Amino acid sequence: PIAESIKNAYGEKIDTSKLQNVEEIAGHGIHAQFAGKDVFVGNEKLMNKQNISYEKCDAIGTIIYVAIDGKFAGSLVISDEIKEGAKEAIADMKHVGVKKTVMLSGDQKEIVEKVTNELGIDEYHAQLLPADKVDRVEKLLEQKNEKDKVAFVGDGINDAPVLTRADIGIAMGSMGSDAAIEAADVVLMDDDVTKIASVVKISRKTLSIVKQNIVFALGVKALVLILGAFGVANMWEAVFADVGVSVIAILNSMRTLKEE
Repeated sequence: PIAESIKNAYGEKIDTSKLQNVEEIAGHGIHAQFAGKDVFVGNEKLMNKQNISYEKCDAIGTIIYVAIDGKFAGSLVISDEIKEGAKEAIADMKHVGVKKTVMLSGDQKEIVEKVTNELGIDEYHAQLLPADKVDRVEKLLEQKNEKDKVAFVGDGINDAPVLTRADIGIAMGSMGSDAAIEAADVVLMDDDVTKIASVVKISRKTLSIVKQNIVFALGVKALVLILGAFGVANMWEAVFADVGVSVIAILNSMRTLKEE
């Protein structure tokens, strides 16, 4: 219907030079003028806000409604495929100790519910604006225990505020927006969602090695210091406590290069 409406109104070839006054309406859609006509492209909220009567589309997917000069022209259905490895990624995250998975989406409830069931996600919230996502994360932060952390994974420009607010923000480096990448604490450069669980494993291993190095270094230095106070330790023990401990700590730290 949209294609036919455009053809009838403007002809088969669309001259983009006639496009003027493009305005983004946050959380609703886009308003622009094309060849002297007002064009609204967006969701149901945009149609209701402009008091435009429209035919509701019940197809599974992201529904985009189009109106020209206040009259409904048609709708577009955009359906995304579930990212390869997403189901395995959720299972791996639960395996490494993630207690609860929550999906925050601006899509329709039917789509989000279907994806949630397919992936095995614990909870979902649909038809959210960027500000709504922040509110949901705020509630999760209030509900969590003191030792728990809330991690958020996103790639869009609308995810940037949530990535900043969460305890840990994880962004997709390849397809993600610059704003999301800048706001995130962790960036997956190849967009492989299965590596989210690996991030947890690497962080735990790194923290364990750091603690080992600290305890070992302070323990050896304290021991040599005590022996030196009683006149038992000589110059070689002091050298080991300084240089030797540093070398051993560096060698131990190299274990982080190998993921187990």
